[in-house]
Amino acid sequence: MNNKSILALSIMGALFASNVSAANKVADARGNAMGNTGVASADYLTAPFYNPALTASYKDEDDFGIFLGLEVSVNDQNDAISVIDDLQYHIDDNNQSAINQSLNELDGAEPVRVNAGIDLAIALPTDIVASNLFVHSYAEIVATTDITNNDYQNSTVDLVAFGYIELGLALAKQFQISGEHFSFGITPKYQQMTTYAQVATVEDFDVDDYDESETTKSAFNVDLGAVWYKEDFRVALAVKDLIAQEIDVSDNQGNINGTYNLDTQVTVGVAYDTDYFVAAIDADLTKQTRFENIDTNDDTQFIRFGIEGNAWGWAQLRAGYEIDLEETLDNSITAGIGISPFDVVSVDIAGSYAGENQVGVSANLAFTF
Repeated sequence: MNNKSILALSIMGALFASNVSAANKVADARGNAMGNTGVASADYLTAPFYNPALTASYKDEDDFGIFLGLEVSVNDQNDAISVIDDLQYHIDDNNQSAINQSLNELDGAEPVRVNAGIDLAIALPTDIVASNLFVHSYAEIVATTDITNNDYQNSTVDLVAFGYIELGLALAKQFQISGEHFSFGITPKYQQMTTYAQVATVEDFDVDDYDESETTKSAFNVDLGAVWYKEDFRVALAVKDLIAQEIDVSDNQGNINGTYNLDTQVTVGVAYDTDYFVAAIDADLTKQTRFENIDTNDDTQFIRFGIEGNAWGWAQLRAGYEIDLEETLDNSITAGIGISPFDVVSVDIAGSYAGENQVGVSANLAFTF
């Protein structure tokens, strides 16, 4: 799947924002339902998306696994997409009073953010070295309005977008050190990043025109992880994208409007993990600043909480809470269910809610043998 296909999912989310529920950048409905935790609580099948060391955290009966996940989330605090649509209708109808009202609603509106992703993993847990071959892909769109003195002809919508695909192999192994149980993991991976930019008047803005400009960059990167197991407790550390990357954001005239940063992210996690109950806490030690020199205000740094109840391996009920310390996103409530008959086929669904304009949904299908 190419970056434009992933971006198409984001565009679909933007167009139908009023009907969508939420998730984060990992398309894992179990973790999404548990407040987007996973650094210490993910299983061996979804480990590469959170912490490669968990690739070695499998049961004796686990021989092989396949995972496919989808997610989309929308944050439109001021319902700007709907207001722009109304404004374009009023312009066509030449209704000046309604035009002014719509422009006033857009003036100072928070940026619209849409994320979407698809994840695929194939895991082979072995005692020698546990491995997980995966594809992680997502896109994010940020649209900001710039209203000029109630003049729709000079008022604009600035849209920037980022598409991302990575292909990697997570490798991990368990060790006994001074009587303590650890696992360590590493993920070498190939990344392809693409940015898009568009500036259009509010009258001419069309989200489908996102790809009129395109900048692409490829890179090699590494993730690292470690987990300490103490009875039913786990303490974990994950370092994602050890080699920080950046890519220019250029418009269709070739002008560089800013950069997109893929910075190193360090997260710690603690989990209490039993057959029937799981509780997890993840905390970002680093702040993420994505679009730089572009007025998108998209800095984030999260603390996440999640719980899971497991009914004898056949069904799961999950809930969580996510806090953005940068206050870019509102605190969100998450919840979801899982069905896993015979512990062979698993179907998971999750949603998050932080008000009617910040919502999302995710779902995944997994097979374990």
